[in-house]
Amino acid sequence: MTSTLIADHTGNLPADDSHPYRSGPWQPNHREYDATDLAVEGEIPAALSGVYLRNTENPLLDAIGRYHPFDGDGMLHSIVFDNGRVQYRNRFVATDGLQAETEAGRPLWAGLMERPEKSERAGWGARTGLKDSSSTDVVVHNGRALTSFYQCGDLYETDPLTLAPLGKAKWTEDITPGWGVSAHTKVDEATGELLFFNYSKEAPYMHYGVVDAKGSLAHYVPVELPGPRLPHDMAFTQRFAILNDLPLFWDPDALAKGAHAVRFFPKLGSRFAVLPRRGQPEEVRWFDAKPTYVLHWINAFEDGDEVVLDGYRQDPSRGAHIKLPDALKPFSMLDLQSVGAHAYRWRFNLKTGATTEGQLSDGISEFGMINQQYAGRPYRYTWEMTAKPGWFLFDGLHRLDVQTGARDSYRFPDGVYASESPMAPFAADGEESVGCVVTFTTDMNEDKSECLVFAADDVSAGPIARIRLPQRICSGTHACWAPLDAVR
Repeated sequence: MTSTLIADHTGNLPADDSHPYRSGPWQPNHREYDATDLAVEGEIPAALSGVYLRNTENPLLDAIGRYHPFDGDGMLHSIVFDNGRVQYRNRFVATDGLQAETEAGRPLWAGLMERPEKSERAGWGARTGLKDSSSTDVVVHNGRALTSFYQCGDLYETDPLTLAPLGKAKWTEDITPGWGVSAHTKVDEATGELLFFNYSKEAPYMHYGVVDAKGSLAHYVPVELPGPRLPHDMAFTQRFAILNDLPLFWDPDALAKGAHAVRFFPKLGSRFAVLPRRGQPEEVRWFDAKPTYVLHWINAFEDGDEVVLDGYRQDPSRGAHIKLPDALKPFSMLDLQSVGAHAYRWRFNLKTGATTEGQLSDGISEFGMINQQYAGRPYRYTWEMTAKPGWFLFDGLHRLDVQTGARDSYRFPDGVYASESPMAPFAADGEESVGCVVTFTTDMNEDKSECLVFAADDVSAGPIARIRLPQRICSGTHACWAPLDAVR
């Protein structure tokens, strides 16, 4: 391995930090590296060609008051596969908030767990008063990597191969000022379009939009909600976009007093908005469903008169019956066991207006990734993560067959944690499960990180290749895969 230290940043976190999400597998990285000639154990398939990008919550400075992992600064880790050669890089996302705090030498914003008025500056986010850390998701659109923030913020563009900062997405200048963009945008590889939404405490409380393949805003309309909500993700089919109004949001009584207390209101039920991808507000059709919360959707597609939506249904009331250590209780919503997340399917009949729903799997899992060539279209497989009970740490990977419910599973050794694991197809028109699954690991037993490569159609066989990274990397949230021809 040839490793070059690019930068070593100095923060203000305590050397003996005991915060559960700033220590151990969540200990942040403050060094940026370029690494080539990485040692490979096993064999990398010649057809594996592209870049794996992972975003992490990686704080350089403390937050004002109590710290939540979503407060951490964004840091991208990448590994490029090119004709059997691999290169690794990591860089902080060059956000306005990080620059301001670095210049000040201290935190300027209160974290997610504090009241907004404790922040020294106005900040970002639907809640307001937050630092836009751009540490949640990463996607590739129009040849650029886009990082996003949990509660709406700017979209920061990065070169997917070099990780050089490219500023903010220009099209965001044309949307409602101050609203930003939601955590999860969606890229349709078939059309080149990017679909997105945003939300706010101001009426109409949500907007939906489409960015064309060249990176220009092509569509932007309001989607009226009854009040402030906390949607996190969306889905699409070939003809429709799917948004949601779920009964977990800020308590209106507390909100009137300036507090942002998230509550579950099951009596309200769930509502799903189905609208043409470039439809107008009057074309929105709402479908009622059982009360739940969904953090992430898997995929959606059309089946005759029905729109089919797959995602991870939660029972937010379940956490009241789960006993967690005191240090982890404030972060119970990050624990898949506490929320009971499992794969689930909704069907919305466009002809009758009826909703039918039911489980795809009873196993606790989340963060499913599909072969993106099948996004918005009928599909069969998703590659999902399981998590260590009580923690936001991924301890297993499996391929779920959504038609049969069968799972092909791999469990990482105790003390080894993975990252969201996208499927990397070998060919643009190949079979759905032909390719690899790529992940980064955080190994607390040997104080190291690796990139692991699995055969997508045989996860249980274990990794077919291991690539040692120059440092142990922090755990985090989302990742993506992009073929080389999409980023060159």
